[in-house]
Amino acid sequence: MEKVTKLASERPVVIFSKSSCCMCHTIKTLFHEFGANPTVHELDEMPRGRELEQALLRLGCSPSVPAVFIGGELVGGANEVMSLHLNRSLIPMLRRVGALWV
Repeated sequence: MEKVTKLASERPVVIFSKSSCCMCHTIKTLFHEFGANPTVHELDEMPRGRELEQALLRLGCSPSVPAVFIGGELVGGANEVMSLHLNRSLIPMLRRVGALWV
């Protein structure tokens, strides 16, 4: 869990993903279209990705991916991110952590 926390706090927006996951692709695309440049960790392409996935499950991510961290804090998965977007809360949150400039 320490490794997840460390990776999640290194950049304003961090996404834990799997390269074969369609919802992960959707969330990554959403952030890129906003102009944010998230750090993406593809768990299925990392040597210890399975351990990180287990740590995400222990943190309460279910399913484990996509897992989005903004400002080092766990926001949640696709449902939570889309809810924030529809409530017009996501962009202000991204601005607050310096992920968007305008």
